[in-house]
Amino acid sequence: MVSTSTLRVLEPAPNVLAFYDGRISGTRLHSAEWNWLDDAAYALGVASYAVLDGSDALVYDTNISIDHARFVRQELMRRGATSITVVLSHHHKDHVAGTEVFADCQIIAGRKKAVALAQKRDSYGKSNPPIAPLTMPTTVFDGDLAIQVGSVTVKLRPLDIHSHDGVALYLPEQRLLLAGDALEDSVTYVAEPNRLEFHLNKLERLLTWDIAHILPCHGDADRIARGGYDPSFITATKHYVTKLLRSRTDTELAKLTLLEFAKESFESGSLIYCDAYEAVHKNNLQSVLES
Repeated sequence: MVSTSTLRVLEPAPNVLAFYDGRISGTRLHSAEWNWLDDAAYALGVASYAVLDGSDALVYDTNISIDHARFVRQELMRRGATSITVVLSHHHKDHVAGTEVFADCQIIAGRKKAVALAQKRDSYGKSNPPIAPLTMPTTVFDGDLAIQVGSVTVKLRPLDIHSHDGVALYLPEQRLLLAGDALEDSVTYVAEPNRLEFHLNKLERLLTWDIAHILPCHGDADRIARGGYDPSFITATKHYVTKLLRSRTDTELAKLTLLEFAKESFESGSLIYCDAYEAVHKNNLQSVLES
């Protein structure tokens, strides 16, 4: 079993719950050796979300373990949910680890995500810790999709940033974006270095959306609890990606720590420094320089 003793339920917006765990120094959930749950999720802080109105709930990602997913489902039921739909933001492990708990629910995914999950199913079952079984999507869609959760309209929009199969949730009444991993604080994790220029273009387009508040899956718990980030979060991510691309030719940039590299965004408050992201930044630089 994986402990959920540090998992917090936050209420960042009307009808929205965040199930946040991690960023607790000296605490690990799975093992002392490197593993994806502790080192690529818990150490960075991770949230899954739910939109809840009356008896209807929409779960956005299934969190980092079966036990976390079970906690999410039990809390939603305690608050009155009797009908639960799941939407997956993208195929990475820390977003799909709890799918088994929702095996009797409708699980919605974009077509690219469904393909990626089918390709990763066997390897995820052998990962550390394993994700087995991985429950596959029951509903696959292309383009945009609107869902009604009680009286709340939720729009599913493709967002090809960080991962080619990303899907964001947009709540138009609140001008609220649930961004998955497309936006990440302290900085984006570069999973597809050969597509960074494309991701940069999508960040530019994201700035044209009518957004007032942003809730990422990886971010600062206090900022999320206070309602999330403003659109300067998008601009800060764009600046970071731009500098990463410049580091291919500017050798001095490649020598900077994260604190130095994104100094302006940290000073302005658009990003919040977390020292666990120094390793992410180092990996980002290496990935970009090798791509």
